[in-house]
Parts: sequence; structure tokens; C-alpha cells
Amino acid sequence: MAGQTVVVTDSTACLAPERAAAAGITIVPLQVVVGTESYTEGTTEARNALMDALRRRLSATTSRPSPEQFAAHYRALAESGATGIVSVHISGELSSTHESAVLAASSAPIPVEVVDSRSVGMGLGYAALAAAEVAAQGESAAACAAAAAKRATMTSAFFYVDTLEYLRRGGRIGSAKAFLGSALAVKPLLHLVDGRVEPLEKVRTAARAIARLEQVALERAGQDAVDVAVHHLGSVPRAELLAERLRAQLSGFQLPGLTPAATPDIAQAAKASAPKTPAFDADVPVASVTLPLVPEYLRSGGDITVSEVGAVLGAHAGPGLLGVIVSPRLP
Repeated sequence: MAGQTVVVTDSTACLAPERAAAAGITIVPLQVVVGTESYTEGTTEARNALMDALRRRLSATTSRPSPEQFAAHYRALAESGATGIVSVHISGELSSTHESAVLAASSAPIPVEVVDSRSVGMGLGYAALAAAEVAAQGESAAACAAAAAKRATMTSAFFYVDTLEYLRRGGRIGSAKAFLGSALAVKPLLHLVDGRVEPLEKVRTAARAIARLEQVALERAGQDAVDVAVHHLGSVPRAELLAERLRAQLSGFQLPGLTPAATPDIAQAAKASAPKTPAFDADVPVASVTLPLVPEYLRSGGDITVSEVGAVLGAHAGPGLLGVIVSPRLP
């Protein structure tokens, strides 16, 4: 680390600890608050507390890292020999984490470049990884920050939630509040626009919403070499199936033993394998929606991962979250 720019991000980046460590990225955790108890993001206790609260339809709130927490991390990195820091964070429209980092940067012993990713989840994670890749090449903090900002700008985030209620409670719904009046009649697809949660489409059933999520992700990928992250909350079967379908179509490979016309129905298969957990997979309606493999999506490169979002994002989104982050690789 000595003489090198290092990267800091926050726990909403959905970076596995081992992946962050391998890239030399420091993660500063947010807090999730259930009742009178506060839990550190990324711990088993935080996840369990959130999942219990969602099943009981209780409210959960979140808290940003304080400026003092960021300052302590910045000092420790400087003492370890870092000469510069790039601090990349969740959209300032969704959290005041970026603000805390800016306040801490003003008194840091070494230069700190703070980047508002205008994204969340692996949209933020890919930006932090881009900064780390440039840092590993010995580039300046300014160059690392520019790489993070560029990849974040190129990245798209699409997601489905079972209900808009949790986003409404947290004040993070943006103009998607237009969907609230018909929330019982439709299932909303949402996306991030300049860091804000905005409506994308209204779909009649959860099954069709999930199929449409797959389709818009493929359309966004186009002919680029892309990294894709499938995020979920308590929805392992449908997340894994969505990732499997995307992997097959983005690489141009058919799923084993299937013709394009017989690719598995994502909602049917997820429903069949879902655990009987109230308010999560077991509640997904079943519809006959099957999308074919499409040759024009053939491309090379890229990685597709599946991960459960942390307690902070889960508290904002509520049960049933399924999201896709599509991030073209930097040239």
C-alpha cells in the first residue's frame, strides 16, 4: 500500500469481503436500525434482524457512517503508507453517506477524492473496482476517481419490488410515487436515473415483471462486453434462474437440453423451487412468460454474479427485491 492510492467504499456496494480485500478496497459499514436496536451492515445479526422485521411487517431504518468514522479510516490508511484515497459511495440521492465522506475528507492527512456513484449495489461496487484497478497501476487519486465516475455513469440499474411501501416510508421513491395509486393493480419496474429511483414500467403480474426485467437487461447490454450483477432479497431461486438465463443469452449458449423455444419460464421454475417463506418467493404469482434466446445478443467477456443485498438496501426496498445491474467494462 505504501506510496499508493487506495480505495474506500461503503457496505451498500454489495462487494463480498474477499473480493474487496483482493482489490485492496476498504469497506465502511452503514447501520440498520430495527426497533431500538442498531446493527452493523454485513453481519449475520443485521440480516436476521431485517428479515424478521420484514416478515412481521415492521419498519427498519438506516443510518450513515459518521464523518468521524470515515476520518478514522482515512487516518489509518495514511498511517499505513497510502499517499491518496478515492472514496466511492452510494448515490447522494439515497443516502447522506457521501456527505459524511466529504466532511471527513476536508481534514484528512492525505488527499481524498470523494465520488458520488449516483448508483447502488454493484453499480457502486463496479465503480469502486474500476478505481482499484487504476490504483493498482500506480495512477493518481484523480485518475482513479475519474475511472470510478466513468464506470458509474455507464452502469444501469433495474429492479422489481413486491411493494413500493418501503421506498415510500424512506422517502426514496422519487417520481415512482406516481405508481402508488395503482400499486394493488400493477407490479412496478423501477430504475435509477441520475441516482434517483424512477418508474420504468408498470406490469400486471410479478411473473411478467421478472420476465421484463430480463428483457430490459439484455436490451441495455446490447453488443458490449458487460458485467452483470443479479441482486435479490430472500429470493434465491428466482435470482439464480434469472442469472442462468442471462448468462446463457449473453454468452450465446443455450441452456442444456433446451431449444430456444423451450427455455424455462422464469416465474414457473422459481415458484416450483421456492421455499415456503411468507412474503418472499412463495408469494410470487405464476404466469406463462417465456423469452427466447436471441442471436443478436451474442457477445464476449463479462461476468454474471448473484448476491443477496445487505440489510440497508433490504430495509429500503422491502421483500421480494430482484434487481439487475448492467455495467459495460471500461475500454
